[in-house]
Amino acid sequence: MASRTLGGLGGSRGGGGGSKKSLSARNAAVERRNLITVCRFSVKTLIDRSCFETIDDSSPEFNNFAAILEQILSHRLKGQVTWFGYESPRSFWDYIRVACRKVSQNCICSIENMENVSSSRAKGRAWIRVALMEKHLSEYISTALRDFKTTRRFYEDGAIVLGEEANMLAGMLLGLNAIDFSFCLKGEGLDGSFPAVIDYTPYLKFTQSSDSISSDEEELRTLGSSGSESSTPENVGPPFIMDENSWFNKCKRVKQKYQLTLEQKGYLEELLRLRENQLSESVSQNKILLQRIEDSDLAHKLEKEQLEYIIVELQDQLKSYQSLDQLSAEVSLSQTSLDPGQSQEGDGKQDTLNLISGGKEDTPSLLGLCGSLTSVASYKSLTSLKSNDYLASPTTEVTSPGLTPS
Repeated sequence: MASRTLGGLGGSRGGGGGSKKSLSARNAAVERRNLITVCRFSVKTLIDRSCFETIDDSSPEFNNFAAILEQILSHRLKGQVTWFGYESPRSFWDYIRVACRKVSQNCICSIENMENVSSSRAKGRAWIRVALMEKHLSEYISTALRDFKTTRRFYEDGAIVLGEEANMLAGMLLGLNAIDFSFCLKGEGLDGSFPAVIDYTPYLKFTQSSDSISSDEEELRTLGSSGSESSTPENVGPPFIMDENSWFNKCKRVKQKYQLTLEQKGYLEELLRLRENQLSESVSQNKILLQRIEDSDLAHKLEKEQLEYIIVELQDQLKSYQSLDQLSAEVSLSQTSLDPGQSQEGDGKQDTLNLISGGKEDTPSLLGLCGSLTSVASYKSLTSLKSNDYLASPTTEVTSPGLTPS
């Protein structure tokens, strides 16, 4: 019996630990869902309010939105550990300052250098206002969330910025780019000594069932009669009948929502058209660049083939000149060994050599290929080889005074 009792106690303890974990996970999930839902409501109310007036620090819709965004970015934020092992609280500005430096033309340095903003929480609130006026808040959040390594370093497990809700947050903040904000960065809204508090009452909506309406009406009449004895309930009609003014106001709100949705649709269509034009231009430029690369490759191949052919022709020409040089040397040696009476025969052979050399100079294929290479050193060497001074040496030896008949 004792063993069974102990086993039962152990089982209940284990079950209690599991229930605690499930309860904490459920609480974290509900907290994340509540913050994301109320943030979506606050964005919608900001867009609705911007149709009638300019949004500034005095707007309750903006103050509520700023408080919600501050709590989202501060959700499960890790503290800063000091040298002595103590953990001090940290503001979301420390995370934004590191994770958003990759944004082009960011306002991080300007906020750091603000004189009237000293605390880290006040700098974060100033950053929210500046990002909204620049219409870059969604871009800042998206860039920070893409830096997952930095986000993991600043936040604990279960944070909103580490979950699937982070993508929803960046998407819903994109609609704020259509609003023109106007803020004063020296007001009381930047006071970082008090935490932000969310007002949930504008987003609460309770719909009564048909069974509970009669009881509520009776309670209201009872409260009214207790407040003033002479008051009597009048004009008590069916609870679902609405007067003309209420219907008119409801139609007006529906029309405003329709106009706002239509404007957002036009804005998104215009943005999509611009992106499509940019994409088509980039594709056409890419095709032009690829065509230029192909043409340059083909031109280089043709030029290489022509140069190789010219080199082969020059080598053949050089070999022919070397053979002519050897032949002229043999002729000069033979003429020195013969008597003067045979000089005429040597002149005839020399004329034959001159004719051969003259015929070799008029090679049309070589002159055609080398016509555009007049500045190349090889062509200069070719013209020097074609000169009459090089081929006239045997003639000078034959007609020298020592070999002429007396």
